[in-house]
Amino acid sequence: MSQVELKPACVFECFAQVNKVPRPSKKEEKMIAFLKDFAEIHKLEYKQDACGNVLICKEATPGMENRKKVVLQSHMDMVCEKNRDVEFDFEHDAIQTYVDGEWMRAKGTTLGADDGIGVAMQMAILASDEIQHGSIECLFTRDEETGLSGAFALEPGFMSGEMLINLDSEDEGQLFVSCAGGAGTTAVFHFEPIAAPTDYFYFELKVKGLTGGHSGDDINKMRANANKILARFLYNSMQKYDLYLCDIQAGGLHNAIPREAGAVCAIPMKDKENIRVDWNLFAADVEEEYSVTEKKMEFLLESTDRRATAVDRDVTRRLITALQAVHNGILSMCQDIDLVETSSNLASIRLQEGNQIVVVTSQRSSILSARHNMSNTIKAVFELAGATVTVGEGYPGWKMNPNSEILKLAVSTYKQLFGKEPRVLGIHAGLECGLFSEKYPGLDMVSFGPTLRGVHSPDERLLIPTVQMVWDHLLEILKQIPVKA
Repeated sequence: MSQVELKPACVFECFAQVNKVPRPSKKEEKMIAFLKDFAEIHKLEYKQDACGNVLICKEATPGMENRKKVVLQSHMDMVCEKNRDVEFDFEHDAIQTYVDGEWMRAKGTTLGADDGIGVAMQMAILASDEIQHGSIECLFTRDEETGLSGAFALEPGFMSGEMLINLDSEDEGQLFVSCAGGAGTTAVFHFEPIAAPTDYFYFELKVKGLTGGHSGDDINKMRANANKILARFLYNSMQKYDLYLCDIQAGGLHNAIPREAGAVCAIPMKDKENIRVDWNLFAADVEEEYSVTEKKMEFLLESTDRRATAVDRDVTRRLITALQAVHNGILSMCQDIDLVETSSNLASIRLQEGNQIVVVTSQRSSILSARHNMSNTIKAVFELAGATVTVGEGYPGWKMNPNSEILKLAVSTYKQLFGKEPRVLGIHAGLECGLFSEKYPGLDMVSFGPTLRGVHSPDERLLIPTVQMVWDHLLEILKQIPVKA
């Protein structure tokens, strides 16, 4: 397969610089320092707030001084996911990218194009002496992926633009004008360790190779959730055998559809072959159910050494029953457009130190009351199972402005450049625009970006030709920004 050229070169050069800088969520100190150094090198004014958000300012180019000020915005952190067989330290190592036909990928890890490609576009504009634009502010927020901490902490007055272009969307040709709000619900099961039985068959279950993806944007794609698959088998097995649960480590980040899940269990030795047969039959059933969306599923059952302790029987029963019962996936669709309205993601299950099992879930909805109801539904299931449950504060959605001036300009320039209509949409994922709209109620916003697939997973990839299209579109918008009122 022939490879495409990396255009625009200025953007991909900046993206290469960004991918040399470790930037896990909540650990963006190296990225903050990098952005401040970048501003100083290009003699641009910048400031940093108490949270770590960075704002770099650039004056208007000659003849554009009377235009409205525009904020270009992206987040500096990235989701750090890797394949289990890959040795990689996200706090120190540079992302290793390669070109696969028309796509850019990373070697066994997330690519960081979410939202590193947005950061790269801002850098390219800030560094250029040739691009026409009015006064601009480039806002780089921290910790978007695990808590929207930067957007939450952003204070009114930190930025002063009248319009904002968010560069954190994932489908070229689509302009986003609203987004879902969300919250996390966490259940903690406290247990008493008991002596694990002797003369039992100890085995490790693994579900792996699933597609995964973004728990908002990909929730409607009918992909399997590794945690739910594992829970389903454990529930079935608990009905048939004298099952002991010794360990469970399943799923990953709260905003990622789980790709892998594993547990260590024990059953009487006499049932050793029966459990293997059950697992093989179960695997065949699940593979058939997900034959379209999950082509690389793997089901592994391997014998393992006896464990010294297990989870007490009562908590094992209550935990597995709750995991079987708890809702995962779409709850409802919007009544007026073809968009997911409300959903929940069973994100991770971890047996941790302190004799506790922590279950993390996330709920999303474009309607606040529906999101509260979804969170309460999840909470109720785990409360019935005896867990201690907390619901996070959450973050707001972003409601469409039907009179948006920046949207009208984005639509007209897209048609002018490409001879076709862009799609104007809402998104089920959360965007920082929801928080910006609370703190800056008069801010006129739109969100767009190049095409990404497999975000929040090692299959993350960037469709290279769409970067040029988004770049051309962005520059045309900046050129045609209206004059100040």
